[in-house]
Amino acid sequence: MLAHPVSDFLGSSAALCDAVLRLRGPALSEELGRIVRSVLNSPLGDYLPADAVKLLLHPPVEEVLAANDAAVPSLVQDIYFDDQYFGRFVVSGRAHYSELDRQQLASLAGLAASVLQVHSVAQRSTHAYAQMEAQLQHQAQILDQIHESVLTMDMNGFIISWNKGAERLFGYSAVEAVGRNILFLYDDEDMSFHDDFLEQGGRLMEVRRKKKSGEVFWASLSLSPLCDINDRSVGLIAYLTDITERKMAEERIHHLAYYDALTNLPNRSLLTKLVDQALMVAQRNKAHGCMLFIDLNRFKLINDTLGRSVGDQLLCEVARRFRTVLRDQDLVARLGGDEFAVGLFDIGQHFEASMVAQKLLGTLNEPIFIDGHDLRVGGSIGISVYPQDGSDAETLLRLADIAMYRAKQEGGAEGDHVAFYSQDMNQGMQERMRIETGLRHALGNGELLLHYQPKYSIASGKIIGAEALVRWRHPERGLVPPAEFIPLAEATGLVVQVGEWVLEAACAQAQRWKDAGLPPIRLAVNVSAREFTAALPARVMETLKRYGLEPSWLELEITESTLMHNIDRVIGIMDQITATGVTLSLDDFGTGYSSLSYLKRFPIDTLKIDRSFTIGIPGDANDCAIANTIISIAQQLKHKVIAEGVETVEQLAFLKNSGCDEVQGYLFSRPLDAEAFETALRENWLPGRSSRAA
Repeated sequence: MLAHPVSDFLGSSAALCDAVLRLRGPALSEELGRIVRSVLNSPLGDYLPADAVKLLLHPPVEEVLAANDAAVPSLVQDIYFDDQYFGRFVVSGRAHYSELDRQQLASLAGLAASVLQVHSVAQRSTHAYAQMEAQLQHQAQILDQIHESVLTMDMNGFIISWNKGAERLFGYSAVEAVGRNILFLYDDEDMSFHDDFLEQGGRLMEVRRKKKSGEVFWASLSLSPLCDINDRSVGLIAYLTDITERKMAEERIHHLAYYDALTNLPNRSLLTKLVDQALMVAQRNKAHGCMLFIDLNRFKLINDTLGRSVGDQLLCEVARRFRTVLRDQDLVARLGGDEFAVGLFDIGQHFEASMVAQKLLGTLNEPIFIDGHDLRVGGSIGISVYPQDGSDAETLLRLADIAMYRAKQEGGAEGDHVAFYSQDMNQGMQERMRIETGLRHALGNGELLLHYQPKYSIASGKIIGAEALVRWRHPERGLVPPAEFIPLAEATGLVVQVGEWVLEAACAQAQRWKDAGLPPIRLAVNVSAREFTAALPARVMETLKRYGLEPSWLELEITESTLMHNIDRVIGIMDQITATGVTLSLDDFGTGYSSLSYLKRFPIDTLKIDRSFTIGIPGDANDCAIANTIISIAQQLKHKVIAEGVETVEQLAFLKNSGCDEVQGYLFSRPLDAEAFETALRENWLPGRSSRAA
């Protein structure tokens, strides 16, 4: 038999490939049988798939051939690809089959095996991909169904995935979130820990995050590494749960545990914690600290008479008033009942606590109106000092409590009183309080008066002015030395009220002298740093106007320390004052911190040489040099210069030779009361009268 054309075999091969790709089951078997019959030009030919062959117990090819009738030749070819069996071709019906027919059948079987193997692999891959896709869909459904928010991000913090829980929690859809950096969800937090997040997983913390609506909430955040197939970290998996309600509940519990429910002040537990922390800082800084124990007077009577509701409102008002006079860094707590405590740990000296105690008692002076009742309470305050009395909160609180009972005993049940635990401190504090209380009383009861120390012109020997000096005539102690009450007035702020009184009294006296026909002389009034405010120029002019005085009657003396804070503001106030015609004198020059670069900018008329330099003239070379320098500076700046504390003729001679313009001191006159000063002034101005200065 002639060989079949190559083109016929190739066509059959293409048909075989197409059949394997398109057909399944009996249709494929039928088509492959047709193709084998066509290729071998045989009337009979079949493709038996592997499962059909197995049903025939898969007899070897030799047995099949032996079983056939020798007169009816046939060909059988199993289809293998490596170890994979796909079935067999069986061909018969021709009288003879040549070796070429066997080769073609083997080639056709080899081609069929290859195509069937490729198709089998493709089927398995497709099935595996479908299974994987289904598994991923299942996992995505699981992630979307869980309540927790799950998102992934790369090593730079850019979001890779975003589940439905994250959508519900933050309000952003996956389309809005994926691709953005995680930082857009932060609530202005410190970004420094973000890098730590990216470097290590497994961290669990509580953070504040921000929703799309702008609402800020608390979340529990857990981070785990996101790894590739080689177990290398490529990002992070973040799990977030809203814990806002739990945090709020914790805060409520914390507040109930550490704060007084009525006044909202810290309770004893929180006070001791905060005080112990403050004491550690005070120990490092070698600073002082004080604990004040406050017990209200007359509270029990009010509470028992008017009821608990009124008593509660009263305690709330007392707590509010206490807070208004304390600094932010001061601690105030309610210990229970009508007892309060204050911790002071940013103070320079322990006696400052007594001033704070007076402020606290001062808040109770005004009546408290509740439900139509005019209520008045006072207080007894005990003070313990760190480190003298104790080094921990409980000890200081206990000793302050003891001191409070001492204060209550000394002040009586109705009297406001303060006592230190240490007796020596207590005595010093009581003396300060006695002076302060007396000074407040003196301001309102006419116990203050002015003395006038004459100022003399060296050239003419005439009185050209006077320094108004405040004096305190105590009803029991007589004249109280200024050194006792002026520093206390400055420390407590009473110096402002004293200064206002001095200006008022000096102008009132000047009006009387003016009405008596005396020529204008400059009355120098000392102005403290506390008084030197933007309101000073208007107050000075209003006072002069009220008493009908020309500005030439008044001079303001200002110390160097007053000028060394906010120079531009101070110069602005000075310019306003000098613009009215009132002159300015720089007091205590050389004892402060003034800079010569600023001195030339100050609109002053006179420099005053402090008595600490005058006292050593002419024996002390240093004092002489300083006095000469001050006089020289004043002359260069076209200022007058006056020396205070002149007590000897030798001092006067030196100052006169150095070019000093004016002097004041005991060599000429002690401070005089108004009547004596007027007499001295009239005598000094009489024709022919001379003076030591001349």
